[in-house]
Amino acid sequence: MHNELTPAKRVIAINDLSGFGKCSLTVALPILSALNAEAVAMPTAVLSTHTGGITGFSLLGMTEEMAKFSAHWKSLGLHFDSVYSGWLDTAEQAQIVREVFDWVGPQALRLVDPVLGDNGKLYGVLTEEHVRSMRSLCAMANLITPNMTEACLVLGRPFQGDRVTPASAREMLEALCALGPQMAALTGICTADNTIGAATLDQNGVFSLYETERIPGNWHGAGDVFTSAVLGALLCGNALADCVRIAADFTHDALVRSYAMGADQRFGLDFERGLGKLRRDAGLD
Repeated sequence: MHNELTPAKRVIAINDLSGFGKCSLTVALPILSALNAEAVAMPTAVLSTHTGGITGFSLLGMTEEMAKFSAHWKSLGLHFDSVYSGWLDTAEQAQIVREVFDWVGPQALRLVDPVLGDNGKLYGVLTEEHVRSMRSLCAMANLITPNMTEACLVLGRPFQGDRVTPASAREMLEALCALGPQMAALTGICTADNTIGAATLDQNGVFSLYETERIPGNWHGAGDVFTSAVLGALLCGNALADCVRIAADFTHDALVRSYAMGADQRFGLDFERGLGKLRRDAGLD
């Protein structure tokens, strides 16, 4: 049982903030908080809504403010246990993340979710410069969590679908870790038509694969739910393979609820009602 009186792990969460639509920071902050982490937000962009399937949104880039956030926190001598980076609005923001990695120190767990694309395509607003910047961040990370599209982009390989064999997943994870990170999780993959899950390679070279039943639809924010839960469980002291299992079950349960309610797939998952079980699975209650 986790000691509830131990100091909370403090995490810098670097991602975009959408006023409506559960993704990125609006997902990461409550999930990390539920797992006893103090989540500190550094927005890369502020939007009225997320951009997946929604038009007419407002967007404010935060590059200059990110640099000010970083400088202020550094001047205060704050201690952070982890840095979690996701969507970067510009390639320039990657340099700010690198600077944050430097001043927080090597004791902080650095998780990079290299948000670049999906379904074999680079997101429309991104460029090859973004890919190069994400590749450099991955080299500095302790853990990276790309989907298959992003893994191929980072590795400079052609995309051949999300279907994998355990052997092919392991080979790709080994190639990703050869870039620099000690651990990697390949997300949103499947070994059969009706499954979805993640494969991992930990710091000891141990491979694992965990899948759940695939729920119909293309659910916005599911990857953010999964990765945030992985980090929170990891900060609770769980092994990487266990973190992936905990996060996959949490995400799957949220998908089942959302699908059963007939929720709009653009608006995110009903993850909130699963936070109690997530805490128990992570060893907190």
